[in-house]
Amino acid sequence: MSSSPKFNDTLRKAILAKPDAILDDQDVMHALIAANEKAMGSNIIDLRGIAMERLEARLDRLEDTHRSVIAAAYDNLAGTNQIHRAILRMLDPLEFEDFLGNLRGEVADILNVDAVTLALESAQNDSDPVVEHLGGALTVVEPGFINSYLANGRSGTNRQVTLRPVHGANERMHGPASGRIGSEACLRLDFGPGRLPGLLVMGSEDPEQFMPQQGTDLLGFFAGVFERSMRHWLS
Repeated sequence: MSSSPKFNDTLRKAILAKPDAILDDQDVMHALIAANEKAMGSNIIDLRGIAMERLEARLDRLEDTHRSVIAAAYDNLAGTNQIHRAILRMLDPLEFEDFLGNLRGEVADILNVDAVTLALESAQNDSDPVVEHLGGALTVVEPGFINSYLANGRSGTNRQVTLRPVHGANERMHGPASGRIGSEACLRLDFGPGRLPGLLVMGSEDPEQFMPQQGTDLLGFFAGVFERSMRHWLS
């Protein structure tokens, strides 16, 4: 190459001065390898070149996996911080009315949901003046309603956290926002022996915010804290 008049002397000096720049440039290395294979002819197999191509392919896959793992870790950390902030804000109120109002206000904003409703099974009904005074944050339902709502016509055991898309949201559970709800997270609540269960329903206009294949660990933790808070208020 040094004796060829076609090779620019300035470029040659630049390469000799910084050879690492060539090695670090993937496109340039591919061009050099291709030129080397062409010079050898079609009847010669370059095993080293084939091995390098396979190693590069494996490296690309590893880099993609690495990026995916990092992105998932950041998403999980962000989700954890979001749940922690929501829990701290939920524990601030000193009165039950403020507790429920805060749930539909700042807690809902932190969790990035469009509707939050607490359903409690009881022999009472929504005409109770206390329930009406709470402005829709609380709805009282008949015994058995929660299991039926979670099952949605299917048999099987209801989980603590159910994530699913919504087609025609239940106005009783999502209130005025029911016409816009595209997905929901249903958190089943256990208030202890001798007490009927409860259900915390979070609704989102985004149909993909709550999907069955998503993890539920963080929402399960939130449900556990909420249960304990409600046991305090119910006592």
